[in-house]
Amino acid sequence: MVGGLPRWRLTTTEGEETVAVLERVRAGRAPSAQGLGLTLALTATVVWSGNFVIARALHDTVPPVQTAFWRWIIALLAVAPLALPQVRRQWPVIRRHLGFLALAALLGVTLFNTLIYQAGQSTSATNMAMIAAASPAMIALFARGGEKLGARRIAGMVIALVGVVTLLGKGSPTAVLRLDLAGGDLWMLAATATFAGYSALLRRRPQEIGGLSFLFMTFALGAAMLAPVYGVSLAVQGGFEPTGGTVGPLLYIGIFSSAVAYFTWNKAIALVGAARAGIVYYLQPVCVALLSFAVLDEAVGGVQVVCTALIIAGVALGAGGRR
Repeated sequence: MVGGLPRWRLTTTEGEETVAVLERVRAGRAPSAQGLGLTLALTATVVWSGNFVIARALHDTVPPVQTAFWRWIIALLAVAPLALPQVRRQWPVIRRHLGFLALAALLGVTLFNTLIYQAGQSTSATNMAMIAAASPAMIALFARGGEKLGARRIAGMVIALVGVVTLLGKGSPTAVLRLDLAGGDLWMLAATATFAGYSALLRRRPQEIGGLSFLFMTFALGAAMLAPVYGVSLAVQGGFEPTGGTVGPLLYIGIFSSAVAYFTWNKAIALVGAARAGIVYYLQPVCVALLSFAVLDEAVGGVQVVCTALIIAGVALGAGGRR
């Protein structure tokens, strides 16, 4: 007895049984965590696919920097009610890691989507989608120091990439060689690199910082970095008229493509790693094609069906196994 309470001791046998139980629990959780992580990565990919369609609606009405700025202001307001209590509790930890948070905000918030909106001003949607298809490969490259790819994952990436390139080349995998690079293509390439860097960086996120705190701080820091450029855009290009055609799309990309998609993507990387989550990102052209079919009534031909099967097979191969 210690202080009126019994002192419990595990015998060797009991200790071994306890360890065995914990190992079985961990083993049972692993597949579940992997499935949840891949589901969250798919959710983010689907939502971001809608972002491409919605962003196109703002092409002629809202300047790129202003689209990005209001996107993150809306996202910040969306997560604030849930995130602020966690931010207050974790503020000492957050202060210690402000440098990391600022870098994540710069890559994933300030630069990434602003570069996409800028790219859309001077290049075609086909070129943008083609270049965005390089994201999983870049993510795997940037995350190489902390994650093992393995032959199975590399094979899955190659199969999915062939499907993406063939789909975007309308049946010809070599169509990528005939693309004429414009200024927008370079902007999109820069956007792809920043997204890959952001995704790889998430693996180093301090565990003491909760998911909501991380979202709130990166959204706030990213919007603050955009504020001076937003002011210049207002002075040079003027503002935009707040109508249903501008406010509605901004609400979508602010709430769903930002708050929801970033939370699910960040959680997916925490569960399955940047490289494996990145493979799921190959499904984006498929999601865009299905969304265009459902919303815009665009036709789906045999090439699209075959390429979709290739992409899904590559994602299943690369994301489904450990090696």
